[in-house]
Amino acid sequence: MLQSKTFIPTLREVPADAVTASHRFMFRSGMLRKLANGLFVYLPLGLRAFRKVERIIREEMDATGALEIKPSVVVPGELWKESGRWDSMGESMLRVRNRQNGDFVISPTAEEAFTAVVRDELASYRQLPLSLYQINTKYRDEIRPRYGVMRGREFVMKDAYSFHTDETSLDKTYEDMGRAYRRIFKRCGLSVIPVKADSGAMGGSGSEEFMVESDIGDNTLILCGACGYAANVEKAACGPDYTPRLAPETARAAAASVPPLEKIDTPSVRTIEELCAFLKTASKQFIKTLIYRAVNVEADLPGASGEAFFAAAIRGDLDVNEAKLAAVLKASEVSLAADADVERLTGAPLGFAGPVGLTGLPVVLDETVTGMNDAVTGALEKDFHYKHAAYGRDFEGWITADIRTVKAGDRCPLCGGALYEKKGNELGHIFKLGRKYTRAMNVSCLDESGTSIVPVMGCYGIGLDRTLASVIEEHHDEAGIIWPMTLAPYHVIIIPVRYEGAMKLAADKLAAELEARGIEVLLDDRTERPGVKFNDADLVGIPLRAVIGDRNLALAPPCVEVKRRDEKESRLVEAAAAAEELSGLVRTELERLNR
Repeated sequence: MLQSKTFIPTLREVPADAVTASHRFMFRSGMLRKLANGLFVYLPLGLRAFRKVERIIREEMDATGALEIKPSVVVPGELWKESGRWDSMGESMLRVRNRQNGDFVISPTAEEAFTAVVRDELASYRQLPLSLYQINTKYRDEIRPRYGVMRGREFVMKDAYSFHTDETSLDKTYEDMGRAYRRIFKRCGLSVIPVKADSGAMGGSGSEEFMVESDIGDNTLILCGACGYAANVEKAACGPDYTPRLAPETARAAAASVPPLEKIDTPSVRTIEELCAFLKTASKQFIKTLIYRAVNVEADLPGASGEAFFAAAIRGDLDVNEAKLAAVLKASEVSLAADADVERLTGAPLGFAGPVGLTGLPVVLDETVTGMNDAVTGALEKDFHYKHAAYGRDFEGWITADIRTVKAGDRCPLCGGALYEKKGNELGHIFKLGRKYTRAMNVSCLDESGTSIVPVMGCYGIGLDRTLASVIEEHHDEAGIIWPMTLAPYHVIIIPVRYEGAMKLAADKLAAELEARGIEVLLDDRTERPGVKFNDADLVGIPLRAVIGDRNLALAPPCVEVKRRDEKESRLVEAAAAAEELSGLVRTELERLNR
């Protein structure tokens, strides 16, 4: 391809709102332009790289046996009402009405559409397992789109959905997809961190995220350097620290030597910090009790009918993980109750709640509380607390669960090593959805005995725009992008010092020889100065550069200058052997990444 015949409008200046490397270089290299906040246009150079991400994903999905389909982007609202997500998705979902006043959704995700397609065609277990996927446009009305295509409003995702007669079949496809994802990201030249994750609004029994380390990441990763444990902070667990986790009967026995419960006057003392100062003790001795409001509760919560209030109790030096809490309650959302609700439900102002004597509210106990047999906690009365509170003797809970936010320095749940934190961006996510959608949308088929069964589902997503941006985040220097060979818009750029005379003949000949070998070539035939061409080549990031000048052509034998984008030094190669040399480098690098 002659550079003068394509459209690569490079920029010397950095866009004012570009704070990440990918945002800067995608604009400066002429890959991308902005139509509106969160809405972008891929120009020819960017689209070539984007299509290569798409091709890698398609090849790996096909290799798992998944079949590609193409649903519409506009989806009937009735399907979302069937699944129960019409209201729970919130304002990020763009809802529209047509001229017949019908409700529609600009698809933010595709569980409903795929489930409806399968429901209408499924009759027998013999049709399962079935895996379908799409590579299609999505829209989420982000409040604050930022970082270019890393967090845009419109984007492209690969969604795959699998349907199975039982969990054993689902487990196999889930593992196959996990391996496929690892291959996809390896082929894209990305270093990913697979982590255990919370399923969130997607529902289901298990999930795994594929993260890349990023200073501007939206996720906090909890990692163990000793054994490789990795989890999103929303899901991360940790090993027990100084408080053992006890059953109620064991705790009652342990409390036998603890003094009786005692109410103490604590005037104007509300916070853990104030209690520590007032009682001259550590925050680990306190039980912190918070009142929450839950929405769309599916758990068997006493008194719940879609929405409910409940208490969460945790050791005083720890924080409640609201994602874990929502998962325990099977709620779409949990949030701290308003001050007026706290006082109405506990009979005391904010800061004096505790599990002892708390009636009318289900109490979720963090596992750490079960090991506390001589604790301080709120007495459900203004300016009063209890001391010597003991689990199993003075209080129990509706349910005990891990609702603790894990942080750096906590112990690994697998090996006991010290955990550490990193920021990360999610590129892909795989879920075991179970029967959340098939049951809600009345999907069924007959099993071997002729009995009607509800299939189980899996869901597997990758963001293509974010993957492409993440490649640039990982592969760049001060001058520009350094493309992995698998995603480079072109494999080789040929730069004649001047596109005339012997240099033009040599450049055209080399380009033709490379293209005959299947190598993608960009020939810079512009009348720009050599320095401008070199700077643009570095900015655009083509992996291999061949410079053709009169001086090197005058050598015996004639030579061209070959340079890898990821190396500082260039070398001379005989012009007659340049095509074979360059094509060999391309093939070797492609084989390495695709292996």
